[in-house]
Amino acid sequence: MVRGPETPFHLTVRVYYEDTDAAGVVYYANYLKFMERARSDWLRAILRGPHELAMSAEVLFVVRSVRLQFLMPARLDDLLTVTAEPRSLRRASLTFGQDCLRGSEVVCRGEVGLACVDPATFAPRRIPEELVRAFAATSGRQQGESF
Repeated sequence: MVRGPETPFHLTVRVYYEDTDAAGVVYYANYLKFMERARSDWLRAILRGPHELAMSAEVLFVVRSVRLQFLMPARLDDLLTVTAEPRSLRRASLTFGQDCLRGSEVVCRGEVGLACVDPATFAPRRIPEELVRAFAATSGRQQGESF
């Protein structure tokens, strides 16, 4: 796993039989699972895990938008590198660019928008300052700037 402004955070995922469809390729919805794991591990690497964050800072991040491009199939037993790179940070939202790569080939490219919400009410909530600072430290940018 790597983090920093010059290299996106990444996670290695092996494609298992359960991840594939009848044609032996990764079922399209499973790319979202791989990307979720990478974002969760990114958060854990810069601050703490999603569960701990929900308990201590009283915030959750929920997916509000997803855009995916499927460029080529990934297959059983492939090793994929899944990236998680913050692209923009606003008061109560964050956008990630994410790729699933097999070697140097991008098999799936995505953009995932997250909203910060109160865990009890699911009402929008400002991203806590400790998170804003942690996000900025991994990108070298400030709130409101594109990463």
